[in-house]
Amino acid sequence: MTGLLAFGGLLDAAHMLLGAVAVACEVCAVLGVIYTLAAAVLVGRFFARRRPEPTSFPPVTIVKPLRGAEWALPGNLSSFCSQDYPGKVQFLFGVADPGDPALQAVEDLRRLHPDAHITVVADPSLHGPNRKVSNLINMLPQAHHDLLVFADSDVSVSPDYLRNVVGELQRPGVGLVTCVYRGVPDPGLWPRFSAMATNYQFLPSVVAGLALGRARPCFGQTIAMRRETLDKIGGLAQFACHLAEDHAIGEAVRRLGAVGAEVAVPPFAISHACVETTFARLVAHELRWSRTIRAVDPAGHLGSALIHPLAFAFLALLLSGLAPWAWPVAFVALAARLALKLRVDRALGGPSNDLWLLPPWDLVSLGIFAASYYSSRVTWRGINFNVDKKGFLTPVGDK
Repeated sequence: MTGLLAFGGLLDAAHMLLGAVAVACEVCAVLGVIYTLAAAVLVGRFFARRRPEPTSFPPVTIVKPLRGAEWALPGNLSSFCSQDYPGKVQFLFGVADPGDPALQAVEDLRRLHPDAHITVVADPSLHGPNRKVSNLINMLPQAHHDLLVFADSDVSVSPDYLRNVVGELQRPGVGLVTCVYRGVPDPGLWPRFSAMATNYQFLPSVVAGLALGRARPCFGQTIAMRRETLDKIGGLAQFACHLAEDHAIGEAVRRLGAVGAEVAVPPFAISHACVETTFARLVAHELRWSRTIRAVDPAGHLGSALIHPLAFAFLALLLSGLAPWAWPVAFVALAARLALKLRVDRALGGPSNDLWLLPPWDLVSLGIFAASYYSSRVTWRGINFNVDKKGFLTPVGDK
């Protein structure tokens, strides 16, 4: 009898614990709905802002580190060579391996744009575990112009991109320009999930963070700055051990603390190729991104749990045994997420496809968020790294 009473007590305690967790999930879902609806409004306001026109068209060097023959690489590179910009433009491409297949795309680019000023650097020198920064350091001596636009290889842009970036950089007090981006999937199901994460979680969270004065973004998809500013922050070598070198560069510019120290985000989005062709690659990419945010902004990363109202509402339903009080919030959360998706699609001028993918992705995304606290190990370009509390990289196996 005593054993039965004890077992019954354990069941009651477990039931109470599940109930408490269900209520907590419901609260998170409600807060997430509020955030989601606010983000939908803020996205519309952000992209409605006016873009500044350049007062002049100084010569520009576009610096693009390359590695591998990505599916969308030819189109991505060609978009930069199709700019409506009257000034001189140098296209500086860099690889670590002279046999890198990305160089074939560069040769094709030369044929498509015979008048483009294209420079290629092939240099395997390493300056730290961040191979992208090593590539950039190796390329910079060949940059001919003082206005530098660093842009990742997986980015494509519209013809007015360079005009808009230069116009923003010419505003008083601006020392660096970066751009938000939308996901454009490669063919297949998993890239579509990746694009969904970018468009309906990442992008709205950045816009909302900017509106609240909480976000301090700087994204490798675009970092435009003057060579003078780069020299003032001490060059690129100091970032060769950073996981999020783009964020660290932005913070270094902000720390200048004088005129020319603002990091500006113009009101347009460039396109980022989503290339994760398997579920494993998708999870590895999203986990690396999530752990990157955790490393550079722990409080912001924790707060980002609120971008998952639908997942929290589903958990509340499950843990409460499908209790009647949990259903209304679940329906409202679904409606809020769909409203945000439609608002983002309208702001970006794209079609509203794949509505059915949103609920399953939200559940997977919350799992990735939780897993980001399990370990500090990330996989980047096939290499495993440990990330310390300051965001520094150490290859797995190194002491």
